Amino acid sequence: MSALGIVELRRYTLHPGRRDELVELFEREFVDSQAAVGMPILGTFRRPSAPEEFVWLRAFPDLAGRGPSLTAFYSGPVWAEHSAAANATMVDFRDVLLLRPVRGSFPEPRDQAGPVRISVHHFDGPADDLAGAGVDPLVLATHPGPNEFPALPVREGEQVLVTVSLDTAIPPTPEAWARRAVREPEHLFLEPTATSRLR
Repeated sequence: MSALGIVELRRYTLHPGRRDELVELFEREFVDSQAAVGMPILGTFRRPSAPEEFVWLRAFPDLAGRGPSLTAFYSGPVWAEHSAAANATMVDFRDVLLLRPVRGSFPEPRDQAGPVRISVHHFDGPADDLAGAGVDPLVLATHPGPNEFPALPVREGEQVLVTVSLDTAIPPTPEAWARRAVREPEHLFLEPTATSRLR
């Protein structure tokens, strides 16, 4: 996957039993239409251990283009037609981390889809300088923002490193990371949907 400046990790909590409905709608209507305005969808996932959760990754070339792309999509005809159906499946859409790549690159997709692991490590301050100690193929760090599209909130006041891997085995936490961690890391074991680029 090509180099990208901004990545959102978006985790939606859905009403019970509505995830497949949102996945079908999302893949049919929202993947190509977001890419068309400069927001490629890098991955869409079910989380088997959390049946009411839908996880996805959206990218932007840079922060300057993020606001205009979001405005173009959310004020455009596709969202106008399908937003009510999408929103009806959701309990909460505000669990979003605004990130930027600091080491490595997105894993190339496999011929046959398999599980994906995304790990979230929380630190006592900016941790970009720790990224080199990670062993997963991609390390993303908190982007300082600002979030210029307040209609879609992002989590603020947190400093994280997020790693992405096609290997579900959890590697040992680097000592430098453990020394500055403020909580235990969270590991998301994800099942790619049919059209997910990360698979």
